[in-house]
Amino acid sequence: MASGTAQPGSELLDFARFRDSSSPRLTYGYGPRSLRELREREFGRLAGTVYLDHAGATLFPQSQLTSFTNDLLKNVYGNPHSQNINSRLTHDTVEQVRYRVLAHFHTSPDDYCVIFTSGCTAALKLVAEAFPWVPGGPNSSGSWFCYLTDSHTSVVGMREVTKAMNITSIPVRPEDMQSAETRGAASCDPDSQPLHLFCYPAQSNFSGTRYPLSWIEGIKSGRMCPVNAPGKWFVLLDAASYVSTSPLDLSVYQADFVSVSFYKIFGFPTGLGALLVNNRMAPLLRKTYFGGGTAAAYLAGEDFYVPRQSVSERFEDGTISFLDVIALKHGFDTLECLTGGMENIKQHTFTLAQYTYSALSSLRYPNGAPVVRIYSDSEFSSPEVQGPIINFNVLDDRGNVIGYSQVDKMASLYNIQVRTGCFCNTGACQRHLGISNERVKKHLQAGHVCGDNIDLIDGQPTGSVRISFGYMSTLEDAQTFLRFIIATRLHWPDGQLLPQTLAGEAPAPLAECKSLSTLAVVDGHSLSPQEDTLADSGVWDNLSTTMNAVGLCPPVCEVNRSQQTPSEKAEGVLNGDRGPHIVTNICLYPVKSCAAFEVTRWPVGNQGLLYDRSWMVVNHNGICLSQKQEPRLCLIQPFIDLQQRIMVLKAKGMEPIEVPLEGNGERAQICQSKVCADRVNTYDCGEKISRWLSKFFGRECHLIKQSSNFQRKAKKKHGKDQSPGSTPTLSLVNEAQYLLLNRSSVLELQQQLNFSDENGKEKLFPMSDLISRFRANIITNGTRAFEEEKWDEISIGSLRFQVSGPCHRCQMICIDQQTGQRNQEVFQKLSESRKRKVNFGVYLMHTSLDLSSPRFLSVGSQVLPVLKENGEC
Repeated sequence: MASGTAQPGSELLDFARFRDSSSPRLTYGYGPRSLRELREREFGRLAGTVYLDHAGATLFPQSQLTSFTNDLLKNVYGNPHSQNINSRLTHDTVEQVRYRVLAHFHTSPDDYCVIFTSGCTAALKLVAEAFPWVPGGPNSSGSWFCYLTDSHTSVVGMREVTKAMNITSIPVRPEDMQSAETRGAASCDPDSQPLHLFCYPAQSNFSGTRYPLSWIEGIKSGRMCPVNAPGKWFVLLDAASYVSTSPLDLSVYQADFVSVSFYKIFGFPTGLGALLVNNRMAPLLRKTYFGGGTAAAYLAGEDFYVPRQSVSERFEDGTISFLDVIALKHGFDTLECLTGGMENIKQHTFTLAQYTYSALSSLRYPNGAPVVRIYSDSEFSSPEVQGPIINFNVLDDRGNVIGYSQVDKMASLYNIQVRTGCFCNTGACQRHLGISNERVKKHLQAGHVCGDNIDLIDGQPTGSVRISFGYMSTLEDAQTFLRFIIATRLHWPDGQLLPQTLAGEAPAPLAECKSLSTLAVVDGHSLSPQEDTLADSGVWDNLSTTMNAVGLCPPVCEVNRSQQTPSEKAEGVLNGDRGPHIVTNICLYPVKSCAAFEVTRWPVGNQGLLYDRSWMVVNHNGICLSQKQEPRLCLIQPFIDLQQRIMVLKAKGMEPIEVPLEGNGERAQICQSKVCADRVNTYDCGEKISRWLSKFFGRECHLIKQSSNFQRKAKKKHGKDQSPGSTPTLSLVNEAQYLLLNRSSVLELQQQLNFSDENGKEKLFPMSDLISRFRANIITNGTRAFEEEKWDEISIGSLRFQVSGPCHRCQMICIDQQTGQRNQEVFQKLSESRKRKVNFGVYLMHTSLDLSSPRFLSVGSQVLPVLKENGEC
């Protein structure tokens, strides 16, 4: 990672000193077992990636998958409901796994039974449906369902089931439970009726707070109650987050129900969870549905049904996912072998969390303001009160929150994977971020829904950033993340970090281009200055193709290259010398995410520039590839010959290949794909081009084209006063038919990206490089910087366009379109200068288009904008 002059409060906390000062001394790793060797052997696929979303899903080790696969290859597992020998093998193996699950939680079949479900959510839903509720309103003697407000959505959703049964649901705040624990209130009679249920998480999936397991006995005994209601209380413990990194002893903490998801522990298999039911509670559960395998006897023509006696068999409707259950055995074996058990995992992951928390808390801007705001109910004092989760928002030096989507995008540039949003825990999100119920409703009206990227509304955060550690996480993971925060928040604004020079072959452009020294990236990590010097000594000779790839420069040339010197003669433009509004460049991108094809005059169709984003490259599963997953897409240069009706694709080291502009519909393989959540009809362009692409990328790829008879409608937000039949149609673009870029805006950004070479001489980021990164269709000149964001409509010649909003930029602008290499400074500087929202360029749509005669866009055409205030410019 690049480094710069550190400010006080930006130094990386020394781990050895931190560890030595802790009391008791913290545990890192697994004794004689080398964590580095474990990572290399079991998680080699993590090379170059810092994975910090273990609370979302941890990762499976290679040996677990190998062991499970060998098991399947050596044995025949039949349906456990059959009676043949292979089915008996399955049945007996599944039963053995049940015992193993109970042993993992320090209990036995004498006290608990295991009901396999599709996940923790299904286990919670089962309790809501099967609990022996007594109907009645809030003023009656009916049952109550109480849940901690710091609960996952799946817990809160139980109230919809209980509401249908006329059961009262009450949310309980954490501070109210802590108060009840302190008071030791005895307002509950554990021997009276009716029956009530309280559900809480052993560990908050939002903040990592670990709530006392002692609440279980306190509530069941009547010493503390969630609410003042007479009756017998039972406890449902949501343990999914907690047991992923910590042991749970059910011989001590005997909850009535415990829900878990196994992928949280092992990473594999997914789609499998369990409900552990205390045997004292099991006879009270009610069953309203029966499926295959759950009935001892029933009649099809009469209302007669007798359930099986075994609780597991009674509630496991249909055939369970028996192969996934068998996989659990290998998960338990592997986890024990690699780590020595859950107690070791608990200590290791907490050590990383406490160190990272301490380091983050100490980071300060030069004015003393904190760099992050951490949302926690503990001070990470011990693993008994805090799990390995850190939830925070990044701040600027004035205390304003940086939107979580911007942090996520920047982290992705450093190959750091985090989680953002509210994490399906609205209650905790509201409490920690101070979001009122009214604001949640207002956010919904503003278009914000759970899981989207709307991170700030009226300057206030709608969510946060979460990092979480797993048993295979390392100190290097934590420190890489901390260096990322330091570099992007503390070093960049102070003195402009200079990008490291990338050693390698010079590009071979099709048109004259200026190259920019980029941040050297090896396996996804930026080289430090010490590492960068090794490039000259041959240490990095065997780099991946990403390092050595040299592409074709999109010929985005200037109208007057003599003006594109470091002085640029831009001062007059930036200070109000507007000049004429004209089109300086026109580019189309025939293959989505591949290089630009620049033209001076080009036909216009119903979906935009003719053949713009008509094709896209997909992987072996038919999933669209973009430069975010495969940066080398920009190294493929398309050319279109309208007379010969062909597209030619060129790339360095490859023979050019021709693709017909229109495929043979009778022989083409029809397929469906998705673009920005829209399903599109496409056809495969054939095996020849597939082999060409697969050879270039080193993995199976296909070229597909949008079907000519398929109409992809633009989303409503892009239309204005449109009649039902006039909704604009789209090609394979993400948002709109056209993207317009203003040169004056690019010039302003270019001035902000000034840097000095080793001799102190000021240099500018090449204009052609900047323009090509933003991948616009229409590039204009003669306006003030960012004035295009004030336009409502524009006319270019006889064509009229509606401005449908700004383009929200992603990490793709950090990819050098001439080399396919990533460097972060463009996104970082744009994020700073645009007030944390990385908008650049505007989308255009046809307001009306008459194609009775050919229409063309041409370089040199005058642009006539109309301001949003309805006044002409």
